[in-house]
This record gives sequence, C-alpha cells and structure tokens, in this order.
Amino acid sequence: MADLSTRYLGLNLRNPLVIASSGLTDSVHKIVELEKHGAGAIVLKSMFEEQILMEADYMVRKAEEHGGLFVEYSETFDYADVHVKEQEIGNYLGLIEKSRNEVHIPVIASINCLSSMEWTSFATRMEKAGANALELNIFVMPFNMKNSCESNEKTYYQVLQKVKKAVRIPVAVKISPYFSNLGRVIMGLEENKVDGVVLFNRFTSPDIDINNIKMTVADVISSPVEMANSLRWVALMAKRVNIDLAATTGIHDGEAVVKQLLAGATVVQMASAIYKNGPAYIEKVLAFVSDWMDEKGFETLHQFRGKLSQAKSVNPEVYERLQFMKYFSDYK
Repeated sequence: MADLSTRYLGLNLRNPLVIASSGLTDSVHKIVELEKHGAGAIVLKSMFEEQILMEADYMVRKAEEHGGLFVEYSETFDYADVHVKEQEIGNYLGLIEKSRNEVHIPVIASINCLSSMEWTSFATRMEKAGANALELNIFVMPFNMKNSCESNEKTYYQVLQKVKKAVRIPVAVKISPYFSNLGRVIMGLEENKVDGVVLFNRFTSPDIDINNIKMTVADVISSPVEMANSLRWVALMAKRVNIDLAATTGIHDGEAVVKQLLAGATVVQMASAIYKNGPAYIEKVLAFVSDWMDEKGFETLHQFRGKLSQAKSVNPEVYERLQFMKYFSDYK
C-alpha cells in the first residue's frame, strides 16, 4: 500500500492534503472532523488585520450613537482599539490552544495582514499558544502609482524578516501571482529565510449586477480551471528553490493533487471542494492518490514528486508563454 506521508515546513504529515485557511477551520469541532476524515494538517482561518480595525471602528461609532462620549475623550478611541484587538487576538489564541489539545495533526496559524502593524508580537503569542507553524498571508495592493515594484516587494521581505526574528516555528508566506517578476520574488523570500511559499492567494473578485446597477461579489468558490496558474509556477520553481511549495486554488479532486505533486508541490491545500462535498470527501481524494500510486508502482511521494517539473521535463517549454502560440495554432 502506498505511503502518503511527507514533511512540510519541517513538520511530519501523514499525507500531503492540507486544509486551507477558511471557514472550514474556524472552530475546534470542524477541525476535529477534518482530522477524522484524514486531513494531513490544517491552516486555521486567518486573523484579518482589517477585521480588527473594522471592529474597533464599529465600537467607536456605536458609542457615539449612545451619548457621544468618544468625542470628548480621545483616549477612549485608543481604549476601544486596544480592547477590540485583545478580544479578537484572545479568541484566536484560544482556538490555537484548544485545537492543539484536540487533534494530533499539525495546526498552522494564519495572519492576513495589510501592513507590518504589531503582527510580530502577535506571531510570538501564537507560537506560545502552541501553533506548529505560521502562514503569513501578505498582499500589498499595487494601485499606488507612486510606489515602485521594488518598494512593494520590499514590504513582503520586511514583514517576513520581522516575524522570523520573533519566532522559532516555521513560517510560510502565501502570495498572489501579481508580481512583475514572480520567480524573483519567490527566490527573494527564500533568501529572507522563509520555510515555504503557498501558491497562490485567491482574492474576492468583484462583479457587476447590471439589473440593479450595483457592485457585487463573484463566486467565492474556486473552479478547477483556476489550478493552471499554480501548476505552472510550482513546476517552474520546484527545482530552483530549496523551500517547500504548497499549491492551492482550483484543486478539487485526487487527480489535481497528483498533478501538483508531479509538478513538484510539497503539499496541496484544499478548501472549495470540501465546502462543496463535505469533510468525508477528503477520504475519496486520498484514496485516489493512493490507488494511482499503486497502479504506477510508486511506494512513496518522493519517488514521483517533481517528476514533471520544468527542470526534469522532456518538454520544458510547455510551461512557458511561447508555447501558447504553437498549441493554440494547432487547435481547430
């Protein structure tokens, strides 16, 4: 029988299927269910910086509606800000502690940050709460025309540097594909001592309701066709960096998992497919991977991981843009 065990961020996993940060991992009960059905590790639902800021703002506005006390006492604004932060952070630390007590699989904490803020101290507290590793979900929206590409990229490195100095647990960075030189950014993260990179972050996409003439949100569930981007970049980077690569977005079945492993992924992260099919679907996905390995004669993941990375591919150009013209011209 195939051995699906692997290592990710220095942690021992029974298999490469990691549950991505999402509403699936926001409570101990859900996490226990995910472990029960075979998850290799879980990434807790992210602690959002903007969530804390909005909560503090809401608290201030409600107080103003009931007497306007905050208008006269500006220090109360600071109190509200600190109170809300501590409450949200306390809840999150509690989730880490309770999850670690209830499950045996690795529990990876997640921070979704807009700035460096005080996430360094928060990361330290998460480590003390028992998190096995930390995933930094960083995104600098590139709409400030005054900032150079280098300036935006430097923010990622600075946040990573600060957190790495503050904690001893492994740190991964989840990034988007929106860089002028994505490969160089991944290498830059490696140079700044990242333990792993997650490819790629999936953002809430806007849509427009033409009947009611208003902005709406597009489908929050990913589609299998969205996997192509991470598949390409995992294959391109797998033998160029000596860090773990986690593939995510659009991975909906066992076949997709096998493809990412062949491309060179250390692990895959899944959420949308489990939203659609329930936690028991994890067993079906893992069974497919195991059966495929048995059929192909692979006993361990190491025997085929990265077999089709660009560095090992007999047709490496297939991962590059130039091939678009060739293959599309053949399509009738």
